Amino acid sequence: MLKTTTVLSYYSSFELPIQQKLGEIHDIIKEVLPNAEEIISYKMPAFKQKKVLVYYAGYKNHIGFYPTSQPIEHFKDRLTEYKWSKGAIQFPLDKPLPKKLIQEIALYRLKQVEQKLNP
Repeated sequence: MLKTTTVLSYYSSFELPIQQKLGEIHDIIKEVLPNAEEIISYKMPAFKQKKVLVYYAGYKNHIGFYPTSQPIEHFKDRLTEYKWSKGAIQFPLDKPLPKKLIQEIALYRLKQVEQKLNP
């Protein structure tokens, strides 16, 4: 397998329905993190602003969202309809992405990183 070096090359490795969901979660996150750099890290797309804020990835049946453990712990009461673990949330491909929730988690993560970098 070729090493993925760009977000577009990552997307192109998936079937069209997954590409569309990846584009959708990208746009949802970019709307609230407009200054974040888009990179590939750990072989998946990520948004970085001084430090990586969130990762996301495509799978056969879901989109994985990786905002680290503290945001997941903070929002766990709102994750009851999704599979989730300490560091990951799975959004099923056959359901709409929860735009507001994703954006709130991304902003929470940004605030968390900024507080650590500027105590």
